[in-house]
Amino acid sequence: MACQGASNGRGNAIGSAAKAHFVFVPLMFQGHVIPAVDTALLLATHGALASVVATPYNAARIRPTVDFARKSGLPIRLIELPLDCAAEGLPEGADDVDKIPLGLEVNYFRALMLLTEPLERHLRAHPPYPTCIVSDFYHAWTVQVAANLKVPRLCFFSMCAFCVLCQHNVERYNSYDGVADDNEPVVVPGVERRIEVTRAQAPGFLRAPGFEKLADELELALAESDGIVMNSFLEMEPEYVAGYAAARKMKVWTIGPVSLYHQHAATLAKRGNTTTAIDADESLRWLDDKEPSTVVYVSFGSIVHADPKQVVELGLGLEASGHPFVWVLKNPDQYSEDVREFLQALEERVAGRGMLVRGWSPQVLILNHAAVGGFVTHCGWNSTMEAIAAGLPVVTWPHFSDQFLNEKLAVEVLGIGVSVGIKEPLMWVSKKEIVVGREVVEVTVRSIMDGGGEGVERRRKALALSEKARTAVQKGGSSLGNLLDLIKHFEVDVGGCTAVQKGA
Repeated sequence: MACQGASNGRGNAIGSAAKAHFVFVPLMFQGHVIPAVDTALLLATHGALASVVATPYNAARIRPTVDFARKSGLPIRLIELPLDCAAEGLPEGADDVDKIPLGLEVNYFRALMLLTEPLERHLRAHPPYPTCIVSDFYHAWTVQVAANLKVPRLCFFSMCAFCVLCQHNVERYNSYDGVADDNEPVVVPGVERRIEVTRAQAPGFLRAPGFEKLADELELALAESDGIVMNSFLEMEPEYVAGYAAARKMKVWTIGPVSLYHQHAATLAKRGNTTTAIDADESLRWLDDKEPSTVVYVSFGSIVHADPKQVVELGLGLEASGHPFVWVLKNPDQYSEDVREFLQALEERVAGRGMLVRGWSPQVLILNHAAVGGFVTHCGWNSTMEAIAAGLPVVTWPHFSDQFLNEKLAVEVLGIGVSVGIKEPLMWVSKKEIVVGREVVEVTVRSIMDGGGEGVERRRKALALSEKARTAVQKGGSSLGNLLDLIKHFEVDVGGCTAVQKGA
C-alpha cells in the first residue's frame, strides 16, 4: 500500500506524528454495533480520533452514547449516511433490521454496499483524513473504500477467536465434504481439544441459499485485511488467538472485554438503549432487595423473539425453579392474547420473586449487580463476554449463527455453562418446531444456582475468568497493551505513513 506524502490534499497537515483516526463501519445489528462503539470509545479514551458510521435509524440509537462521550471531551464523532432501501427493493424503514421482510435479507446487504461512494466522499470532505478503516467483517465493500483512500483496513470481529478459528478450519479442511446430513457431527480439525460441530451449527458466515456471492466476497475481503480487531482477551483463549493469527497470517489485536469501558452507570444506561421509555433504575431497585447471588437473569438478546409455546414453557420452568428471576421479553405485545394473559398471570403468581422486563434492559448493570448469580443466555458473543466479565455461570440456549460455537466455548472449554440441549438452529433456517420443556428449564437453572460440587466449580471458574478479564483491561494487561499498540500502528509519521503501510 502506497504511503501518502505530507502534501497529500487530505485537508490536514501531517506533523511528526499525527493522531490516529479510526473509522468504524459496524454491521447495523445491535450485537455488532454495541462492541464497535465501545471499541471506538476505548480508542478515543487513549487519544485517538474515532468516527462511527451509521445509517439514520442506528445513528439515533448511538447518538446519546456518542454525545455523552463528546461532552466528556473524548474525540469521537458520528457519521450518519442514508440507506437507499428502495434501490434494492426494500420497504421504507428497513434501515431498522427488525423491519426487513422475510426473504429480503440479501437485499439489505446489497443496500449496504451502496454506501461505498457516499462514505468515501464524506471522508475526503471532512478532515482529518482517516488513517485506518475498521470494518465489520460482513462489510466486504469497505475494501474498495480503503483502497480508494489508500489507507489500511482492519476487520472487526464481535466474536471470539475460538469461534472464528473453528469456523475457518472446517471450511479450510473441507470437513463437511461427503456429509449429507446437516446435523451429522464432524470433528473440527486443527484445534487442541476434540470439538464436534454440525453444518447446521457452523455452516460458514453467510453460507446460506442466495448469499453465495456475498459469502465469497466476505472471505476474500477477510483474507486481504491488514489485521483483525477482536472483542476477546488473550488469557481466556490464548491457543485459539494464536491459532487464528497463524491461520490467517495476520496480526490479531484482542482488546476486550470492551464492555468494561463503561465505568459509570450513566453510560451503561445509555448503552444499547433503543427507547427512552424504560426506567433503567426500576430493575436495579428491585434487585437491591434480593440476597447476593440468588437471582437468575434471562435474556435472549436483541433479535430473538421466542416462539409462543416456548414462552409458556420458559415461564413455567422459571417459576418451578424456585429462584428469583429477571426475565427480559422482546416485543411481548406481538404475542397473542392467550400468551399475554399467561405472562400477566405468571407475573401475579411470582410477584416479589420474579420480574418481567418488557423491551430493553440495562443488561451490563444487571449482570454486575450483587444479587445476580446466573444468566440464561442465547450465547450471543456480547452477552457471553458480559457474563464472563461479571463472573457468572450460564445456562446456554443457542438459537443461530456463532451462538453454537460460543456455547461450546462456555460449556466444553471454559467449564462455566450448562446446556439446555439445543442442537440445531431455532431461527431462519429451522424446519421444525423445537421447544425446550419446563422441566429442562427448571433443572438447568437449578444446576447453575444451587451449588453442589459441579455448580461450585463452575462458579469458581467463572469468577477466576472475571478476574482475568478485568486485569486484561488495566495497566499492564494484555488488552490495554494491544489497544495502545493498535493506536501506535495507525498514527501517521512525517511522511504520511502508518506502521502498517511501512510493513511494521
